[in-house]
Amino acid sequence: MRKAVLIALLALAVAAGLVLWTGLDDRVARMAVGWQRDYQNALARALRALRGGETGAVTAFLGICFAYGFLHALGPGHGKALIGAYGLATDVPMRRMVSLAAITSLAQATVAVAVVYAGVWIFGGARDRVEGASASLEPFSAAAIAALGIILCWRGFRRLAAGRHRHGHAHSETCGCGHAHVPDAQDVLAARSWREAAALVAGVALRPCTGALFLLILTWRFDLDVIGIAGAYVMGIGTMMVTGLAAVAAVALRRGVHVSLPALGRASVIASLVEIAFGGLVAIFAIATAFRLVQAPF
Repeated sequence: MRKAVLIALLALAVAAGLVLWTGLDDRVARMAVGWQRDYQNALARALRALRGGETGAVTAFLGICFAYGFLHALGPGHGKALIGAYGLATDVPMRRMVSLAAITSLAQATVAVAVVYAGVWIFGGARDRVEGASASLEPFSAAAIAALGIILCWRGFRRLAAGRHRHGHAHSETCGCGHAHVPDAQDVLAARSWREAAALVAGVALRPCTGALFLLILTWRFDLDVIGIAGAYVMGIGTMMVTGLAAVAAVALRRGVHVSLPALGRASVIASLVEIAFGGLVAIFAIATAFRLVQAPF
């Protein structure tokens, strides 16, 4: 079993290297741009059908929204990367990771609705100003992501320090020494606090999808507000399918690594190092992004 897991991990690393070496990731990004252009054209046709009262227009419109959310999430983006990094770095149950993926996707749709309709109220729905308001949220998104990375690093270092601690007396379950011996499931879940979840959700949600912004502005101008808001959330559900898969893959990969390690002590040390590494990468990337956004001309 351990040998099979190690072979699978090696194959995954080789595949990732080939993707980067052949430039496949760039081709996927270009395909995603083409999909976005096709989506905007299909959306315009669907809106004309809605205004004309054509049969099945609502179903077709919502189907386009779902497809865009799914395909857009397959392209380059920080949402699934952040979900995946968090799932790899922390010992969070799969069900909770999938729930976090769902919450982040729907929260992102909620922020898009809030930004557009705040822009309608303040700027009269001018697209460039609404997109500018959306861009102003990006530094806050980067700050939330950096906070999450710092939390992961801090917890990883704390776990390493705790692992090196040696007691000078014998322990039993009733020794009365005041130390926790084997944490139960409730303790483990409590360690993954609401602060981490809030930082994760904020880091994704505060950068709303440009496709959702385009959709909401267009439907507002056509007096189709309700169907536009519904479409934004359906788009979020499409995104949720991909981020949920990223969460499942991350948890499965982490569990496979743990299974492949022969000793519990070694597993604990490596888990802490992984948490520090991913936390550091997330924090560095987020801080660099924040500096770039702050220094960018308005």
